[in-house]
Amino acid sequence: MNIRLFLSMAFLAIILAGCSTPKDITYMQNAETLPPEVLKATAKINDPVIMSGDLLQISVSATNPELVKFFNKSEMVATGSTSSNPDNPMFYYLVDNKGYIDFPVLGKIYVVGKTQSAVEAEITNLIYPRYLAEKPGVEVRFQNFQVFTMGEVNRPGLIKSTNGRVTILEAISQSGDLTIHGRRDNVMVIHTNSDGSREVQRVNLTDKNLLISPVYNLRQNDVVYVEPNATKKRSSWAIPPAWQWGTSILSISLSIATFVVTVTK
Repeated sequence: MNIRLFLSMAFLAIILAGCSTPKDITYMQNAETLPPEVLKATAKINDPVIMSGDLLQISVSATNPELVKFFNKSEMVATGSTSSNPDNPMFYYLVDNKGYIDFPVLGKIYVVGKTQSAVEAEITNLIYPRYLAEKPGVEVRFQNFQVFTMGEVNRPGLIKSTNGRVTILEAISQSGDLTIHGRRDNVMVIHTNSDGSREVQRVNLTDKNLLISPVYNLRQNDVVYVEPNATKKRSSWAIPPAWQWGTSILSISLSIATFVVTVTK
């Protein structure tokens, strides 16, 4: 076989081996084939649970704001401080390492492992009817609901949410999407549970069942890691020094052989 033809074919084989087909990078392939009743079953989203280190905004309301003034930390802080910045952490409740918040009038309340709605109901029952004749409105919101992205995304880092919800697609979108070298069929999601334990799950972004996966809705402090695909791994492989000499010698030998064949034709 002509040595130049052999070298050309070898080079072409290497290029093709490193290529990915468009199918490998398409998200949620054939998602339109999911039955409507299956998609409807995913409409109910479980509330995130509170964990130590969370920062909560809790507001208590009533028809007469003066009656619930002393149950609102923001009112208490504003009264004794010149700062009215709503982003001031003094307005919020930090869940301590033992799982408690220190609530005005009511004192210590254990909140770890509970949902927002459960804490709202508990505070309501602690206030009414002991302190108020009218049942108050109580709202609990996360101030630091966040997830993290890392690996083969264009802008890895922290993703924050003001409503306590982030889907894996939202996290990827806010991270500038995956790079072309990101492996889409085996994304790792690391959960931290309310008791401090961890669990790892894998998700295939190209699979239509992503939409009904329990990993679709991320939890507080989840880490989404996108590993590099085979092409990126090959490109980052370091050749040992001894091999570099061998590669150089082989390259020179092939060049000489090509020259000899050309001259002797």
